[in-house]
Amino acid sequence: MKNIKKIIFYGGTGQSKVMKTIAEYNNLEVLAVFDDTPNLKSPFNNLPIYYGNELENWVKSRNDVDEIGFCVSIGNPHGDARLIIAQKLKSYGLTSISLIHPSAIIAKNSFIGEGVQVHAGAIIGEEVIIGNQCIVNTKSSIDHECVLEDGVEVAPNATLCGNITVKRCATIFSSATILPNLIIGANAIVGANSLVNADVNQDIMVVGSPAKFLKKVSK
Repeated sequence: MKNIKKIIFYGGTGQSKVMKTIAEYNNLEVLAVFDDTPNLKSPFNNLPIYYGNELENWVKSRNDVDEIGFCVSIGNPHGDARLIIAQKLKSYGLTSISLIHPSAIIAKNSFIGEGVQVHAGAIIGEEVIIGNQCIVNTKSSIDHECVLEDGVEVAPNATLCGNITVKRCATIFSSATILPNLIIGANAIVGANSLVNADVNQDIMVVGSPAKFLKKVSK
C-alpha cells in the first residue's frame, strides 16, 4: 500500500470545496486543482488551478508522485466523466483515494471501491457494495445489501432501502426514496423528492411520487 500524504482535485467547482474539508479530516495535504473549464478561477485562495492539458507537465515536475492521490471532484450527473478522468490520472502514476467524512457511518462488512466520496452524515449499511468513483452525499442513507455500480451518485438526503441495485453512472437526486428490491438502470436519473416503487429502465429520467417517466437521458 502506497503511503499517500498529498492529494490533487480534478474539478474546481463546489464539489472540490466539500472534498477539501474531507481531505483535511483525513490528514491529506491538498496540492492543486485541475479543471478543463477555460478561465475558471481556483476555488481556493491559497491553491493554484491548472487546466487538463497541463497535467502531464505537472506530474513530470514532481519527484513524489508515489505519495500523491487524487479525487475527481465532479458532481452530478457526470459519473462517466469521473471514471474516464480517474483512468487518465492513474495512468500518470497517481493513486485513486476514497475520502470519507469522519461523521459517516459505514458497516464493517460493506465494501467501498476506489475514489469513493462519502460526505457528512451518510449511512452505508450492512453488506452494501459501493463501486469505483461513486459519490454518497450528505445525510444520504444506503441500507443493507444495496449495490452501487461504478460512477453512481446519491445526492443529499436520498434514501435507498434494502437490496437495491443502482447500475453504472445512475444518479439519485436529493431526498428521493427508492423502495426495496428494485433496480435503477444505467445512466438513469431519479429526480429530487421522487418515490420510486418500480424498476427504472436505463437512460431515462423519472420524477414524482410515485416516480413516472419524464424523458430520455441524453448522453
